[in-house]
Amino acid sequence: MSTDYQQAREALGGRLRELRLSAPGGPLTGTQLAVQFGWNKSKVSRLENGRQTPTPNDLHCWAAATGQAEAYDELLARLRGFESHIRSWRRQLASGHKAVQDAHLTAHTDASLFRGWESSMIFGILQTPDYARSIFTRYAELQRSPRDTEEAVRSRMRRQEALYDSTKRFHLILWEAALHALVCPPATLAAQLDRLAGTIGLDTVELGIIPLSASLKIPPSTAFWLYDDRQVIVENWHAELWIDDTASVETYLRTWRTLRESAVYGADAHNVINRARRSITGSR
Repeated sequence: MSTDYQQAREALGGRLRELRLSAPGGPLTGTQLAVQFGWNKSKVSRLENGRQTPTPNDLHCWAAATGQAEAYDELLARLRGFESHIRSWRRQLASGHKAVQDAHLTAHTDASLFRGWESSMIFGILQTPDYARSIFTRYAELQRSPRDTEEAVRSRMRRQEALYDSTKRFHLILWEAALHALVCPPATLAAQLDRLAGTIGLDTVELGIIPLSASLKIPPSTAFWLYDDRQVIVENWHAELWIDDTASVETYLRTWRTLRESAVYGADAHNVINRARRSITGSR
């Protein structure tokens, strides 16, 4: 968890403690507050010490219990402030994957230059419906989130309309390992690779692939997207990080450029895709 994020969470916890101790009817103990809402008594301590992120409902309860309902808007603004940078999957996927896809659709609408790096699966914007369906199903199982697979697939397919927008450019780099990852049935992966090969001729897409045999200056690691070189979206197992401070964006841009030095393009990229395609056919 980032230091800035943790500091913001601790600051919010300090404000909660301040409200508890300054209640108009007299200071409340943590136990008294917990009993009112049927919380585990340790929850109050975790919230006040920045060891747990409150929900909006937690904040509403807290403001009401301390007799300071007017503080709710302030508390919610603080929460939204740091959550806008670290968006946990637990919260984002509370109603399924479609909402997350719609958020990315909005981000795509507002940007014109995209740089992406992916090491483990095909970029969402290049996925076939069947491949996307497999990905959403696997992640719903992992995150134990509601199944809205078909709605999420439709939203992801709408994002792909941007590939045919002449005002946008996509500079994408894949590690070859992503072409072999059987996160879906072999036939689905084969069709996905055919689709991937077809994107190489698009004038809006520059697709590079880093062969497994390539010499690397840095290890291939976490996937990320750069939007107009001003914002980065990074995916981890627990959350998405939406980063917009200049120093961090510059770090990811340098990372992308360093990875690009090992990528192949055009006919050479086709050859890597065809090699992966043949390996699927031979494995059946």
